[in-house]
Amino acid sequence: MAQQIDKIYEDAIASGLLPGVSAFAGDRDGKILYSKSFGKASLKEGIDKPFTESTIASIASMSKLMTSIAVLQCVEDGTIDLDRDVKPLLPEIGKYGLITDFDDAKNTATFEPTSTAITMRMLLSHTSGHEYDWANPLLGKWRASRGEHPWFGPTVESKSAIPLVFAPGTGFAYGGGHDWAGKAVEAATKKSLDEFMRERIWTPLGIENDASFYPKTKDGMKDRIADISTLDDKGQPPAKDSGGFDVVNGTDCLGGAGVHASAKAYFTFLTAVLRRDTRLLTPASYEELFRPQLDDRCEQALNDYIASSPLYTQLLGLQIPNSVRKTWSFAGLVAKESQEGRFAPGTTLWGGFPCCAWWIDDKTGICGTAVCQIIPPMHSAVMALHAEFQKVVFSEVKAKL
Repeated sequence: MAQQIDKIYEDAIASGLLPGVSAFAGDRDGKILYSKSFGKASLKEGIDKPFTESTIASIASMSKLMTSIAVLQCVEDGTIDLDRDVKPLLPEIGKYGLITDFDDAKNTATFEPTSTAITMRMLLSHTSGHEYDWANPLLGKWRASRGEHPWFGPTVESKSAIPLVFAPGTGFAYGGGHDWAGKAVEAATKKSLDEFMRERIWTPLGIENDASFYPKTKDGMKDRIADISTLDDKGQPPAKDSGGFDVVNGTDCLGGAGVHASAKAYFTFLTAVLRRDTRLLTPASYEELFRPQLDDRCEQALNDYIASSPLYTQLLGLQIPNSVRKTWSFAGLVAKESQEGRFAPGTTLWGGFPCCAWWIDDKTGICGTAVCQIIPPMHSAVMALHAEFQKVVFSEVKAKL
């Protein structure tokens, strides 16, 4: 098995598709099934440091799983309610109402008010009506009409206090729900999300020196940070340094995208979630974490959304055929059906902007993650490598069951 996986990533490094990567897989019993790192942590001129299991990387949307767990910890503490209006905690949320149209001649948007309360359950399930503005042309026009660009400003409010694209609870769109959720944790606990995760997630698991929203301020982390590289404008190798591209581009703790961590640290976290480690959550909270949250209408909206364009399929599809029915849990994307040779039904998966990925296959009892720092985001050729990695691990374990 190890030789097969080694070849997948070694060939990608040799071709210039990947500068560096660290991959881990393990089982519910705590056995590490695979762990190896390849390539370089930076393609900047004059820098020659290897990509290792301790390299600190932007894990982007892989932060969402940590934030969902932080929210459920607050639910256990009684400081957050999943089904109560979040407006008292987040006064800026939804303030523009619903955007319905844009008049190009007048350079103005049309809005409708919405009376439906946004709940934490909606934020964690992507049913709140929020969509990332960089993915929605109507929101892009609205930003431009204000002299702003997508993903504007340093704070959660500046980036995510944007018009809704559907009435809360009636559809699915991938957006800043977890950024708002992290802000709610801060409001409910009077701590920064970095402080809260350090206390309640990272320190209990022994990874407090390998995960942070602010790694550049940490003496033990700042010299281990990888640089993001990029393929050319057609998505072709060889990769080159991106010139300082920053996924977060802000000052707040972004619960949806802001954690930086080593691959080994994230794998430690992931295996704790796989085995439902009670240092993080109670058994009942783990049930809520993994339970599909979408009703029939929103589930159909999710499947239509992923299949609606090649870009959405690339960003959100994780190399899973559109024919495989999907739903959503607080943990991430849930495949309701198996993918032959790759995972069992009920597997949960997600990834992160610079082509990172993780999966938890509960039925098979395995999990894994692959961490790299390459854009364009969720590039098909790179995500295909991670899918092959997953297939090799799955096949090896299945053969022994």
